[in-house]
Amino acid sequence: MLGVREFSDSERRRRIGARQMCATDPVSAAECVVALHATDPATVFLSVRARVADSLPSALEDALYEQRTLVRMLGMRRTMFVVPSPLLPVVEASTMERVAGAQRRLLVKHLREAGIDDTERWLADVDRCTLDALAARGGTATAVELAADEPRLRTTLHLAPGKPYEARTAITSRVLTVLGAEGRIVRGRPSGSWVSQRYQWALAEQWLPVPLDRPSETDARARLASAWLRAYGPAHPADLQWWTGWTGAHVKRALADLGAVEVALSGGTGVALPDDLEPTADPGPWVAFLPALDPTTMGWAQRDWYLGEYGPRLFDRAGNAGPTVWSDGRIVGGWAQRADGSIAVRLFEDVGADARARVYAEAERLERWFADADGVRVIPRFRTPTERELAE
Repeated sequence: MLGVREFSDSERRRRIGARQMCATDPVSAAECVVALHATDPATVFLSVRARVADSLPSALEDALYEQRTLVRMLGMRRTMFVVPSPLLPVVEASTMERVAGAQRRLLVKHLREAGIDDTERWLADVDRCTLDALAARGGTATAVELAADEPRLRTTLHLAPGKPYEARTAITSRVLTVLGAEGRIVRGRPSGSWVSQRYQWALAEQWLPVPLDRPSETDARARLASAWLRAYGPAHPADLQWWTGWTGAHVKRALADLGAVEVALSGGTGVALPDDLEPTADPGPWVAFLPALDPTTMGWAQRDWYLGEYGPRLFDRAGNAGPTVWSDGRIVGGWAQRADGSIAVRLFEDVGADARARVYAEAERLERWFADADGVRVIPRFRTPTERELAE
């Protein structure tokens, strides 16, 4: 490819160390990977801990629930993320309008099947009364409290009757999820410890520290694509499409608006920002223990250049990553926390004496971190072969 900048796998791995693994606080930890994966609550805290030396859960809780410089939201691929607050309207405008619309239409369909007449108007009235109930409680409340105030939230759906996965479920979480996807409410402080999955809900205009301007859909896609390429580029356009959940046309338009340039990667043609074509300085040797679903592990659809042949050991069948051990930009093993709090490690290859020493020193630091973080044991929501074996 004459005249096209070439990026080796080694250069891409250096960028991981230089750009994604060094942060000074929870907000910069989120910024360096664009957004922290939050499907599993523990992932957020462990992802920050891997990037910010000695960062205990209290620092992230302060950013999330006191300063509110970070916010938890449904985002790309209809997945939970924690994002820097200024990025919230960018994700909403670029991604969530389609997601929210699809979720609302699906809920209307299920309500209609449940026999609710004039379904759209009925649901709109439930939305309004739910928001009024939230405001009456001072702007924050649990799902249980809101269902007590608005009894229609306890309306039950009978899903997939006669199927093995048949279920009866109240619409409470569905309504709140749609309102969250539409940007009208946000998830606040959990009820319980930092690994709890039960959150209070809050009115967005009261929760966020400052009013946030919402960009146009086109501008928002360009801004999100730019942030992603700055953190994860150069990369294949298919990686960006997978990460965002956009259509191919949306990706093509966003890259064109950015003036992204084609580059040569080991797996074919990629793209990079036009001002980001110079080699990266060597960050020096490093190791990291990244948690299940960490944003770096899950950052690309095409992973051979940092994952190698280890996917079946470290991912479940649905494509969810387990805990991984990294050395100098490559995944070289897995880890797990045992019931007694100790950290078990399995290296898949000979990384050399120096790197091996760094790995086991990091395992000791992680053990101490858990001890200092109330001695909590973390079991990933999606368990993978290596994690299960090591946790026994």
